Order: sequence, then structure tokens, then C-alpha cells
Amino acid sequence: MATPSSPETVISDLSNREFLERYARAGCIGLVGGATAIDMAIRRAERLVDEDKQWSLWSHAFFIQGVRADGHHWVIESDLDFHRKHIRLGAQENRLAKYHDEKMYRNLAVLDFGLPEAQVAALVRAGLDMVAEHGKYSMREIFGAFIGLKRQQIRVQENPLAREQSHFCSAFVRHLFLQAGVDLVPGVADKHTLPEEIIRTPVPHTRHVLRRHETQGKLAGLRAKVKRPLEKLRERRGK
Repeated sequence: MATPSSPETVISDLSNREFLERYARAGCIGLVGGATAIDMAIRRAERLVDEDKQWSLWSHAFFIQGVRADGHHWVIESDLDFHRKHIRLGAQENRLAKYHDEKMYRNLAVLDFGLPEAQVAALVRAGLDMVAEHGKYSMREIFGAFIGLKRQQIRVQENPLAREQSHFCSAFVRHLFLQAGVDLVPGVADKHTLPEEIIRTPVPHTRHVLRRHETQGKLAGLRAKVKRPLEKLRERRGK
């Protein structure tokens, strides 16, 4: 659901590249909805954030640090990055062009908080420090955050599966902004923060959303694809 105090522009007729070139700028937060099994599992779990139990559009969040000497926008994020003979798990820098693929990333959003240059610079420094310290990506903490969704009373406390120098994507963004004195999701511990909660932040901002509606048949197929491995996991636990 949109935050009433923050204006939202919804777009559907641009490519990912056109959308990001038009709205991305230093100091913004980016959100995407991915199409992998992990992305779909995250989107499904986030339905517990919504009053109507609708799947979330969002599975990943990142910080946009701005254009660098190569003429490209770069982002700082905590992610799972797999390439042949090369794997990066955790805090990293990537070109924003990573999110130009419409097949992999159906929905995108850019949240612009209108931050002054000094505050943006502080966020970039804090993010680069986390990259230099080789912060890890934590699937374990994602599971801890999902536990919190079913037991809301523990969400004000530290994630029960928290690890040092470790964050999943939206918790990374939340932690980064906390260091700059901006609390995106008041009342929830940082390592419980999910992408859906980032887009619902009460902090005033301007929000641009590129939304592509999935057909009911395709969405049903994706739900079944996610549901099958979850059912198998429950069966194994039952044994």
C-alpha cells in the first residue's frame, strides 16, 4: 500500500533502462521484484505485511550512490551474485545496469528522499566502509525475519538468527540509513526489515514505480513453483 504522505508516480510504458535513467540519482533507494525462486519466496512471505495478504512486488533493495567516472550509475547493496567461477555473497558495488533486464526484474521503484549532498556523501562513505569490511549476505537472517512476521511481538527485538557484519538486502539499506540518522521503518529492529517495509516507509519521499502486471495464470504458476519446495521442507521437518 502506498504511503499517503508520499507522492507516487506509477509507470508501465518504459523499459527498465529508460525508467532508471529518468529517475535514479545519488542518495535514492532502489527496489526490484525478481523472478528467481528465491525472489518469489521472499515476495510470497511478505504477504504477511499486507492487510489483504497480497504478495509483495518487491524482493530486493539497494542504495544508489550516483554516477561515477565511467559515466554509469553505481549501487551499493548486499546481494547474492553468481557468475561462472566467481561468487560474491554480501556487501558489494555494482553498476545499476544490472537491473536493466525486464525478464529478470519485472517491477522497479526509486524512492527519492531529497537528501542534501552532505548526507548523500555520508551514506556513500558508510556503504563503502561496509563493502571494504566484506559484510556478508545472510540467508539465515532472512529466515529470522520471516519468523518475526508470524510473531509480531519479537520484531522490536534483535533478529533471533542475527550474525555480526551480516545483512540481507533491505536490512543492509535500513542499517545504512540509520547510520545517517534516518529511520526508514520505526518500531522494527533493523535486521527484521523487508523490502515491502522499505517502500512503505513513513519518511517523506517521492516514489516512482515501474509496475508490470503479471497475468493470473503466470502468477498462479509461480505460486505453485514456490509452494512445492516449501511443502517438501515441511514434510521433512515433520519426519
